[in-house]
Amino acid sequence: MSTDIQRLHVAARYSEAAVFNGVVYLAGMVPECEATDIRSQTADVLQQIERRLTEAGSDKTRILRTQIYLQHITDIAAMNEVWDAWVVAGSAPPRATVQAALADPAYLIEVVVTAAVKP
Repeated sequence: MSTDIQRLHVAARYSEAAVFNGVVYLAGMVPECEATDIRSQTADVLQQIERRLTEAGSDKTRILRTQIYLQHITDIAAMNEVWDAWVVAGSAPPRATVQAALADPAYLIEVVVTAAVKP
C-alpha cells in the first residue's frame, strides 16, 4: 500500500479524487448533463462516480460511505429510485441524505463518496 497521495483530475481549486492508504476520496460530484429533473441528474452523477472509482482502482461495491445533498428533499423518492437500481444488492453503503443549498441553482444533487481500493 502506497503512502503517497495520488490525485486525479487536479484543477486549481480541487481534485476530483484522491487516493491514500487504500482509500479513494471523491469530491462532490455534480451533474454534467443539462437535464433539469432529479432522475436524469442522479443517473449522470452516479455514472461519474463509477468512472472515477474505476480510475482509482475501486468500484461501487467497495463504497464505504456516501453523502447525498439534494437541493429539494422532496426529490428523495425519485432520487432513491435511480439509486436503488444502481446499487449492487448486498453492497449498499452507509449513507446520509440531506437538503442543502448547492453551488449552482441548476444542480439538484451532489454526491460525495469514499471507497476502498481493490486489493
